[in-house]
Amino acid sequence: MAIDEYKDVENGLGDELKKPFIQQTKYVDSEEDDADKTNKNGSIWMVLFSTFVAVCGSFEFGSCVGYSSPTQSAIREDLNLTLSQYSMFGSIITIGAMFGAITSGRIADLIGRKGAMRMSAIFCIMGWLAVYFSMGAWSLDVGRFFTGYGIGIFSYVVPVFIAEIAPKNLRGGLATLNQLMIVCGASIAYVLGTVVTWRTLALTGLLPCLVLLLGLFFIPESPRWLAKVGRKKEFELALRKLRGENADVSQESAEIQASIDSLQDLPKVRMMDLFDAKYMRPLIVGVGLMVFQQFGGINGIGFYSSETFVAAGFSSGKIGTIAFAIIQVPVTVLGAILMDKSGRRPLLMVSAAGTFLGCILTGASFFLKGQALFLEWVPILAVSGILVYIAAFSIGMGPVPWVIMSEVFPIHVKGVAGSMVVLVNWLGAWAISYTFNFLMSWSSTGTFTIYAGFCAATVLFVARIVPETKGKTLEEIQASINS
Repeated sequence: MAIDEYKDVENGLGDELKKPFIQQTKYVDSEEDDADKTNKNGSIWMVLFSTFVAVCGSFEFGSCVGYSSPTQSAIREDLNLTLSQYSMFGSIITIGAMFGAITSGRIADLIGRKGAMRMSAIFCIMGWLAVYFSMGAWSLDVGRFFTGYGIGIFSYVVPVFIAEIAPKNLRGGLATLNQLMIVCGASIAYVLGTVVTWRTLALTGLLPCLVLLLGLFFIPESPRWLAKVGRKKEFELALRKLRGENADVSQESAEIQASIDSLQDLPKVRMMDLFDAKYMRPLIVGVGLMVFQQFGGINGIGFYSSETFVAAGFSSGKIGTIAFAIIQVPVTVLGAILMDKSGRRPLLMVSAAGTFLGCILTGASFFLKGQALFLEWVPILAVSGILVYIAAFSIGMGPVPWVIMSEVFPIHVKGVAGSMVVLVNWLGAWAISYTFNFLMSWSSTGTFTIYAGFCAATVLFVARIVPETKGKTLEEIQASINS
C-alpha cells in the first residue's frame, strides 16, 4: 500500500480542509504558572472530532467482546452447536486479538495510524458478515477470528493515535475515552442482544466500522507519524489543522521535529532490542501495568459475574450483572475527568487499592458461606465486593495502563514495543478467563485472595516504578525517562 495514497484528501492539503471547524478558541495549560500562560488562538475541535472518529474503533472493540454473552442460547439452538463448539466461538476472539497485537505496531508504523484503523475496520466488517451469514460452526469461528484480529489492532492504534494528536493538557482525558467506549460498546451489545436476534446484533457491529471509515476521510494523520516518515509538509499542515489555523504551532512543531531528527541515525529496532538498558524502564512500565491489570482478575470477574453472584447465594445473577454493566460507564467518565487533574499515578494507586478491597470483600463472602457464618451477610458482601471492584477498576486500572502505554515509548520503538505490550495484555486476558472456573472449583476464597495479592502488588509497583506523565508532551516524557 502506498504511503502517499490518501494524503491529498486526508491530511488537509486543500485550503478548505486546512480550516478548523471552529476557530478562535483559547486554551492554556492549567498546570503552568500564571506568568507563563500563553493564549493560543487555536481550536481543539478537530482534536475532539478526530478522537471521536478513533474511538469508534474502541466502541467496535466493546461490541465484539460483548457479542457472545447474550447470544449463546440462540446461536446454539439455531445452528445446533454443542457447548464446546460455542466455547470455541466465544474464545477464538482472543486468539485473533493476539495475532492482531503481534502485527499492530508494524502495521501502524508502515501504513500510518489511520491506515491501521482502516485495516482493522475492514477485518471487523468481514468478520461480522461471516457471522451474519453463518450456517455452521466453521464460518462462525472464521468471523469471530477476523473480528478478534481487528480489535487486536484497534487496542494498540487507537490510544496511540489519540496520544499523538492531543495537546498535553487534554491527552489523558481524551485517551481515557478509549476505555469508556469499550465499556459502552460491550454494554450496548449486551442490552441489544436481549431484544434482537443474533444475526441482527451482528449487523449492528458494522455501524461503528462504517462511521470510522467515513470519518477517516475528514481527519488528519498523526503529525508525529508524518514527521517520522519524512513527510514534512504534511506534518506541518496536519499539526496546524489539529491546533487551528490561527494557532502558534512553531514551538510544538520544532520540539516534535527535533525529537524525530535525533532518532534518524538510530538502527531499526527489533523485538530483542527492547531489552537494552535504554528501553528497559518504559518496557517494564508498559508490560508491568498490563500484567497487573489482567492478573488482578478483571476478565474472570467480568466474564463470570453472574455465576459468581449465584455461587455466593443469589437465586439469580441478573440484578448484580445489570448493576455491574451500569456502574462502569459513569465511573469511567469520572476517571476521564480526573485523568488530567489528579494525574496517572494517584488514579492507578487509588484504583488498585479499590480492587484490592473488592476482592477481599468478595473472598470474605465465600469464606463465610463455607463456614456457615453470618449467612445473611454473604450475598451483600458478594455484590458489594464485585461492584466496588468494577468501580475501582473502571476509574484507573482499566483506562490508565493504555494511556501510559501510548506515552512512555519513543516513537521509533513504539510499534515493536506496543505490539509486545498489547500481546501481553491479550495473553493475560486469555489466561485469567481460562483459569477462573478452575480456580473457583479449587477455592472461591483462595481465588479472590490471589487476585487481591496482585492488586496490592500493583500499588507498590506504581509507587516505585511508574512515572507521572500528566501535563508533559511526549517529548518531555522521553527526556524525563531517559534522564
